[in-house]
Amino acid sequence: MAIEVARPRQSWLVRPAGLPLWPLYAMFALMPVWWGLGVLYFVWPFFGLVLFILMATRGRIRRPAGTAFTLAFLILVAISAIRLEKSTTALVFSLRLGHLLTGFLLGVYVYNLARDGVAWSRIANPLILYWLGLVALGWFGVLAPTFHVPSPFALLLPDGIASERYVSALTTLSSTEFNPASQNPIYRPAAPYPYTNNWGTAYCFFVPIVLACLTAIRNRRTRVVLFVSLPLSVVPAYLTLNRGMFIGLGAGLLYLLGREIARGRVRLMLPIAVIVLAGWIITLFIPVVELIDNRTSTTASTRDRLDIYAQTWSAVMRSPLIGYGHPTTVDTTYAAEPLGTQGLLWQLLYSHGIPATIVFYLIFAVIARRMAAAVTPTGLWLSSLPVIAVIITPFYSYVDPNLAVLFGAIGLGLAAVDGPVNRGAT
Repeated sequence: MAIEVARPRQSWLVRPAGLPLWPLYAMFALMPVWWGLGVLYFVWPFFGLVLFILMATRGRIRRPAGTAFTLAFLILVAISAIRLEKSTTALVFSLRLGHLLTGFLLGVYVYNLARDGVAWSRIANPLILYWLGLVALGWFGVLAPTFHVPSPFALLLPDGIASERYVSALTTLSSTEFNPASQNPIYRPAAPYPYTNNWGTAYCFFVPIVLACLTAIRNRRTRVVLFVSLPLSVVPAYLTLNRGMFIGLGAGLLYLLGREIARGRVRLMLPIAVIVLAGWIITLFIPVVELIDNRTSTTASTRDRLDIYAQTWSAVMRSPLIGYGHPTTVDTTYAAEPLGTQGLLWQLLYSHGIPATIVFYLIFAVIARRMAAAVTPTGLWLSSLPVIAVIITPFYSYVDPNLAVLFGAIGLGLAAVDGPVNRGAT
């Protein structure tokens, strides 16, 4: 009598593509080098091209949840390019599109690495090194707040390109950002980004990533480094005075707490309570609430933002389907910022139209739904990332290296809920 051998489900079979890890190290581990040269934002799209070539030539690439909506979103973004009028705006548009492609491609790349059986800790190590560089540069802003010099790359650019506002911001090495119009200028850590809001966005994403790494990685040295880096990071994080950063982290913690309560579990309640308590204790030494009140009372940042939002929405209604291709400077707002800035929501609406914006949020809806299947502490921490990413879109934009950070971690989380990881090929 023949004995039938059970075969593994097709959805759980791992077909290795043999993708290398070195692109992740080149992108994330060398971040301080790219920043010091002034090319951080400009090398990222080239890394995206490398990722695409590697996946296209290796084949056997799995597509994670949300891929179809991602492709639709990128097509809609590309269509909006027909509204561009100048060569400099085309350059900026291409750069932002490159960051979008790189971020999404990295998510697919990491997803396939994990599904191919590459150890979780090996994939996470480049992100950890980026995190350590972020914390170090944050402290550089605390200790050397007035550091502000042109980068080597800025000195090589033609004047016509270097003088473009966005390019100038990307190629100038500044440890902090401050408002010279303020009655009491506050130096807020920003490096390796041009704006302190980008630093706050990175922090929003990295806190769940670091906590996930602490629950998944067993290497003692790595765990000690992460344990030490978390409290060290709080000082530059608080000094950014980013209200949106606190809102994003709070939303992520509330989401996790609500999930645990709804499912009758308490395993994350203690870590969340410790985080909240630690945050409160630190406010006793760093008067962050008073500093934020002081910043908002001596500047018109809130009024400026609301004015930009209102005029951006009015402009969107005049071109709701494909937008204008890029943010536009006008002289009718209180602030000097262009329309379509001060938040990813407004950038998408203004630059690429309402349909593209809707599809972008659908990407995160699909990802959040899939990652909600996570049951381990590691997966739970990572499952908060789509929620945080959506919550901060009205305040911050992350079409920059932070998008790759976000989708790199999402790729790890999706791989964990879609099948076995840290195993050899079946």
